[in-house]
Amino acid sequence: MGNEDVLIAYLVGFKGFGIPEDKLSLRAKFMFDGKQYSIGHGSVVIAAITSCTNTSNPSVMLGAGLLAKKAVEAGLTVQPYVKTSLSPGSGVVTYYLTESGVIPPLEQLGFNIVGYGCMTCIGNSGGLDENIVNAIESNDLVCCGVLSGNRNFEGRIHPNTRANYLASPLLVIAYAIAGRVDIDFETEPLAKRADGSVVFLRDIWPTRAEIHEVERTYVIPAMFKEVYSRIETGSGMWQTLDAPAGIFNRA
Repeated sequence: MGNEDVLIAYLVGFKGFGIPEDKLSLRAKFMFDGKQYSIGHGSVVIAAITSCTNTSNPSVMLGAGLLAKKAVEAGLTVQPYVKTSLSPGSGVVTYYLTESGVIPPLEQLGFNIVGYGCMTCIGNSGGLDENIVNAIESNDLVCCGVLSGNRNFEGRIHPNTRANYLASPLLVIAYAIAGRVDIDFETEPLAKRADGSVVFLRDIWPTRAEIHEVERTYVIPAMFKEVYSRIETGSGMWQTLDAPAGIFNRA
């Protein structure tokens, strides 16, 4: 799948951004943390596993963790300028991700737990690096957000990600590693190792049996009982919130 398939050159509107055909291969260079990178139409700059839709499904969340584990073992990384995040719907998700040992590889790829509830899916990812914003705006690039939420209309995720695509948590990680959406995972390698050898998505995709075994082992009734027994107490961060006494919103 090429750029011309993902970002229709002549169409303005649904799935199209009116990009002239001679501009489809445009690349813009920028500096990030002392290194030079380049992005173009279809480049991924935000990748988020969000709280809605998917994080209540242990199969896809554990699948994402296993994919991250295999990606790290294969020596793959996410470009440091891609804004990555993981915002589960509840502490239960954190519990079974932690118990199954997949939090470290998720974090190694940049998918740190940033909080619970609505985050990137409603535009709460925070700003992009100024150099990335300048590269996007000065070259009128159609850069992308990939998220596991359920809403992706233009401007909702971030004003500088004009194209936003919905994907499973596993594919959010895959596109973050690839760094672009104009990739055919069947025929193109996901990325290269440091030694130059290639890795395809199929090489790191967990099997259904692997996911089922981890889910059977770690998603157990006792886990839910333990997490929900603390629901009225909240986390340590919740307990440290300043909640002054008084009447609010008084007319």
